[in-house]
Amino acid sequence: MLDADDVRRIALSFPEAAEKERWDHPTFDVAGKMFATVPDDQTSFAVRCPKPDRDELIAAEPDKFWVPTHEASSSWVRARLSALEDAGELRDILFDSWRQAAPSRLLDDA
Repeated sequence: MLDADDVRRIALSFPEAAEKERWDHPTFDVAGKMFATVPDDQTSFAVRCPKPDRDELIAAEPDKFWVPTHEASSSWVRARLSALEDAGELRDILFDSWRQAAPSRLLDDA
């Protein structure tokens, strides 16, 4: 089963990704912009996700994706680690979020 260490390992594999502690839990940045975090009990992670896409994800896979009430106005979504198929799916989700935060000069290297 995937865990917070897998999130860390994959997130830090992207160009110029860095880990930073915020709100007493790990967050991952690229060029000073956060693209992922592992909140609370580390059974899930949060990533950037435009609201229309987020709503579609949640509707399609509510057991996998959700948004806590206090994050409803943000453009972030959470994913349950236990609901992911494998590390490839975790990488795809993290990479999509990294791409949203990364400067264009890095996108060609990824």
